[in-house]
Parts: sequence; structure tokens; C-alpha cells
Amino acid sequence: MESHHNHIVITMLDIDEMNTKEMHDLLKKVGHGHLGCALEGHPYVMPMHYYFDEPDLYIFTTVGMKTKYMDVNPEVCLQVEEVHDLEHWRSVTVMGQAEHITEQQEIDRVMQFVKTQNPTLSPAINRTWIDAWGRAEVMALYRIHPSEMTGRTTDGVSSQ
Repeated sequence: MESHHNHIVITMLDIDEMNTKEMHDLLKKVGHGHLGCALEGHPYVMPMHYYFDEPDLYIFTTVGMKTKYMDVNPEVCLQVEEVHDLEHWRSVTVMGQAEHITEQQEIDRVMQFVKTQNPTLSPAINRTWIDAWGRAEVMALYRIHPSEMTGRTTDGVSSQ
């Protein structure tokens, strides 16, 4: 009795490191990613829009679980990706400290910058947000100051 072997061929992708300019370009282009934070050993990850004002990133979000996590433990990780298909993608991971911005002057400055990036936003967005059910949500603004940034791409120089 002959045995039939199924062969699985795994092609290793050529994955390259991205340089700082490439990482910054991706961060400017994409504008959303996944933010990870942790509280007492419990990780929490959620989709998040961000605004990149080199070298810092800004997120504003509704007050809740994630703001509780970040206020207690400001160590966060933001992962941003652009995927064309399984063989063509770029991904950047930013590690840093999330700082809750409460000073009105700084809030106004960031909101000014945000509005140049996204003109459709209403000026009242830094106070409250009316969600789909008509509830007013309190907004919180955070600055993420990167301490470490890494990028990987399948479209690097050595792949071409």
C-alpha cells in the first residue's frame, strides 16, 4: 500500500524594515489603526482614528474603558497597516506614552490641526459627541509621544 504525501509549500515573504520616513509617510496616509493598552495585566485593543502631527500622534475618543486604562497606565501601542493582499502590505507599530490633554489652549491647538486634516468635523467635537442614539458622549483628547517605532514591509527595496 503506497502512501500519498501532501506537500505544503510555504513561500517565505521577503519582509524589510521600514525607515523613519517610510513609517511617517504611512502614518500620515492611513489615519486609523488599532490601539492597545493594558490595565493590571489585562490587554485591551480597539480600532482608533488618529492624527499624526510629527513626531506625536493625537487621538480623541469617548470617555470609557480605554480612557480608564490609559489614565491608569499610559503605556500604549498603536498598530497601523496598509494591506493590498497577503503578499503586499506595510505595517507600523508605535510604542509610547498616552498623555491626557486637559489644558484648553492645547486642546484648541490640536483641534485646529485636526480640522485642517478633516474639515468636516464640527467645532464642538472637543466637548461632546452625539452618538447614533442621540446620547451626548464626553470626549477625551490624548497625545501619544512615541518612544519606539518599528515598521515592516513586503514592498521594500530588496523585494523589488
